[in-house]
Amino acid sequence: MKFGIIGGTGFYEPGLLDEERELTVKTPYGAATLKVGLYQGKEVIFLPRHGKSHMIPPHLINYRANIWALREIGATKVIATAAVGSLQEDLRPGEIVLVDQLLDFTKSRPQTFFEGGGAGVLHVDMTSPYCPSLHEDIYQVARRIQLHVHRTGTYVCTEGPRYETPAEIRMFRMLGGDVVGMTSVPEVVLAREATLCYATLALITNYAAGISLRPLSHQEVVEATNRAQHAMRKLIFTSIEQIKEERSCSCPQAAKELGSLGIKEKGE
Repeated sequence: MKFGIIGGTGFYEPGLLDEERELTVKTPYGAATLKVGLYQGKEVIFLPRHGKSHMIPPHLINYRANIWALREIGATKVIATAAVGSLQEDLRPGEIVLVDQLLDFTKSRPQTFFEGGGAGVLHVDMTSPYCPSLHEDIYQVARRIQLHVHRTGTYVCTEGPRYETPAEIRMFRMLGGDVVGMTSVPEVVLAREATLCYATLALITNYAAGISLRPLSHQEVVEATNRAQHAMRKLIFTSIEQIKEERSCSCPQAAKELGSLGIKEKGE
């Protein structure tokens, strides 16, 4: 089993993995560049969601190439990080939310590998968009290392790259949203189609528009993310060290109606 980590460039530092190397994977949707190495003897793949220099905005990320590449080189469990704004006063900046549901307000992003024709059509089940088993394993690790993590939360995904208006934030709150960000969709949908176990650690960097007492800025997000990187790294790498390889969830069968993506599993 290989673990995948999806995150911003600020998350990763050289030397976190042993035998680290860079790998470019060609996919039907373009190439994706990854870092591959070992942590405590386990194979780990790191994918910088916004590119090496953090220059790709959320609405232009090649989500299909990224997820296909992780799947193709053998990732089975993927932990994603995301910077989010809080919609609830009791979800405070600097805290981590293990999101378990989503509301999709994206507008122009391809959300499937299965576009008809020879690829077929897949109406993937999203009852549990984020893998419940991996989600719970990470939560239990957080408890063991005494790191405060919110166990559940609904992620509202917007198109970006602009921030939301106060009126939009009021609507999201009324609909049951807890945090708002720009990257979880279609990443989580594609991960499910690719039969990956996928979980998201949402780091709250600020209060959303209309709740925050000051205008929003990207610099504020960067500063909050940098302050929390140590805790995020500790949680993710301890999870990789402690989580068992077996998969007892429904994720491996998510695309069983149509078979695999044409990527051979080990032993096939």
